[in-house]
Amino acid sequence: MSAIDVVGQYGAAMAAGDMEALAATFHPDAVWHQPGANQVSGDHVGPDAILAHLGRFMQLSGGTFALETESATESGSLVSATVRFRAQRAGHEDLDQHGVDVFRVADGRIAEVWLMSEDQEAEDRFWGTA
Repeated sequence: MSAIDVVGQYGAAMAAGDMEALAATFHPDAVWHQPGANQVSGDHVGPDAILAHLGRFMQLSGGTFALETESATESGSLVSATVRFRAQRAGHEDLDQHGVDVFRVADGRIAEVWLMSEDQEAEDRFWGTA
């Protein structure tokens, strides 16, 4: 299975809200690098920690967080996806940004994820600090 197919499985599981299938797309030692200076920033290691991290987006946004993949391309074990993400949060300006997610696939699973937002400062303000 190609790297882009693995990332496609991740996207389909996310869209369906299938946490079991989503967890299966991650390598046991996967690392999710969340940029910024906010309460969701930092490295999250392993499928359980990554799923908890993704769940935090839903919790903080009252279930409004949505991610759309606009396009994806691969080069060997790397996949770059342009995305649009949106969320609402009481007392904050709505979040509506584009970004780039980069995935590294190893052994048929996602081993590492890096995220880049078009306006990290606005994203930091939206998610805030704990």
